[in-house]
Amino acid sequence: MQNSIAENIATFLKQYEPFNFIEYSDLKAIVLDSNILTLQKGKTLFKINDELHDSFYIVYSGVVHLTKVLDAEEVLHSKCYSGNLFGLRPFFAKNNYVLKATANEDAVLYAIPIAVFKPYLTKYTAVLDYFLENFATQAKPKKENYQQFKSISEIDTSSSDTNYSYFQDLQYTTSPTLIEANSSIKNVTLKMIADKSSHALITYNTKIVGLLTDADLAKKIGAGLYQIDDIVNKIMNINFIIVDKNISVAEAQLLLLKNETTHLCVTEDGTQNSAIVGVISERDVINSQSNNPGILIKEIKSAHSLDELKYIHTKYLDIIQNSFTKNIPIFHINAVASELLFSIIQQNIQIAIAQLGSPPARFVWLAIGSQGRKEQLYLSDQDSLLIYEDVAPEKQRDVKYYFVQMAKLVIVNMEKLGYSLCPYDHMASSIKCCRSLTDFVNLYQNWMVAPGENAADFSPIFYDFEYVYGEIKIKDALENVIYQKIKSNTLFFDFLGNKVLKLPEGLTFFKKIAVEENGTKKEYFDLKQKGLQVYIDAARLFALSYGLKGVNNTYLRYKQLAISDPKNAENYLDFAENYLQLQHFRVEESIVNDTDGSFIKVANLNKVDKEKLKKCLTQTDEIIELIKDKYQLTQFS
Repeated sequence: MQNSIAENIATFLKQYEPFNFIEYSDLKAIVLDSNILTLQKGKTLFKINDELHDSFYIVYSGVVHLTKVLDAEEVLHSKCYSGNLFGLRPFFAKNNYVLKATANEDAVLYAIPIAVFKPYLTKYTAVLDYFLENFATQAKPKKENYQQFKSISEIDTSSSDTNYSYFQDLQYTTSPTLIEANSSIKNVTLKMIADKSSHALITYNTKIVGLLTDADLAKKIGAGLYQIDDIVNKIMNINFIIVDKNISVAEAQLLLLKNETTHLCVTEDGTQNSAIVGVISERDVINSQSNNPGILIKEIKSAHSLDELKYIHTKYLDIIQNSFTKNIPIFHINAVASELLFSIIQQNIQIAIAQLGSPPARFVWLAIGSQGRKEQLYLSDQDSLLIYEDVAPEKQRDVKYYFVQMAKLVIVNMEKLGYSLCPYDHMASSIKCCRSLTDFVNLYQNWMVAPGENAADFSPIFYDFEYVYGEIKIKDALENVIYQKIKSNTLFFDFLGNKVLKLPEGLTFFKKIAVEENGTKKEYFDLKQKGLQVYIDAARLFALSYGLKGVNNTYLRYKQLAISDPKNAENYLDFAENYLQLQHFRVEESIVNDTDGSFIKVANLNKVDKEKLKKCLTQTDEIIELIKDKYQLTQFS
């Protein structure tokens, strides 16, 4: 690359993080080994499941869209503008790309070889910190990233660093003040006053040709630069930004900051030629972010007492309720809510550590059960494990004592927030759920080798665990043992399969919904045990047998199974949707009647909902048949 070109590129990069941390001479050396790529509109740089490239990319000009597949449809994940980085996955992950990168308009990119850039990660710690902060993996989030608009994180919605702005509503003015371009400044001002508007869109033949704000009037008219009877096109801003009507909070924030403007013009498809929809102001973005989960996580991280967390937790519950009432899909609500809940648990752990002093050994806190599956959208019981590293025998007693005491503080605080104690004592504060790594490895191995003999200590939810806090390598070590031991373990699958078959049925012999016939829940339907549990337990069984490591969410398990077992793909996809429908019933019951949603009053359901419930329960027969077909269910029948 010619020196003059390299200098120009280095100067451009120096404007943006993390390149502004790098000395110019080093930056120029990096650029000399880099390449310039042109990507025509509609062309793809890499696709989902493509092998990783040996370079990462910076947008010089144009726009690159990163898309993902959600519910079998390709949807927009984020947009990369000038100065944005993307394609960082090769730095931190070995698996293939999880997003597709396509030019939304003609784009010029700089491709920087990873081998060339890596040495500078150790030389400039600020650069490494930046990369770690902005790249999220399912394995281990290094830091919370609140700058979601940077568009470089390459994750899917099941990851631990969810793009919250994807779910965030942006309310903006949908009845803007419209003024013809040949109008006088006086008439525009009077119209803005009449509409109580701080801005006006200047139009010609129904197309936006300019933007005028009260700030423009104050500067240009108040200063006497123009007369009140002049034509408005003399003072209107012609360098306005147009966006499409479905813009997210994060994208709006990015464009306002990047273009140093206070308003965005909204049209149907984001072009000047489509119908005018409205105007977004800075205040609209601020108001939308006041209930943004990303902002809420910041508050959680700043909390130093249970009282502070109690207040924040009420906001967390409001987000779930508001998202549900706005008909945001349950799957998306699960993704956001689980990250918020995990942050609350993390902060409780830090509060406990501050009270007890530094831990005597490395440890990991794992959520299990519905928390571990990222499906706890209601105030049900809490389930968790605490695994600490192996220590010398003489230290074992003191180390275990510390972690049990720490876990008790966390569990008690979570109980005060509304999460009841697990009736089976599956909590990190229990001696049996607070063990060393070797103890847990032996425990899991015993379960899998002789599940019938160890059934008293066994619970299938112990296979639904998710990282919350601590040393993730401990979790990975246990997970590796489990999936190694589980291969071709017909006895273990026999045991799990028979547990599903023995669950109570949701329909009677005459195919009516099997409501409770007596007791305090008479005429209620046990949604948890007779509906959800079959789908949950079956998904776990299938996922374990197919070796779907790291996939704990029931819905995602069925989605992944549709790929791993194409012969039964249609069934798995039906199961996935049915499970979301059942969970929808439970969340609705929880919100309306302030319960954990386990039981619903069938008589209160309308005809359509009754049919939906019955369909979900009817298809459990297909789950049972699939289990019988796949596994040898002889030993524990």
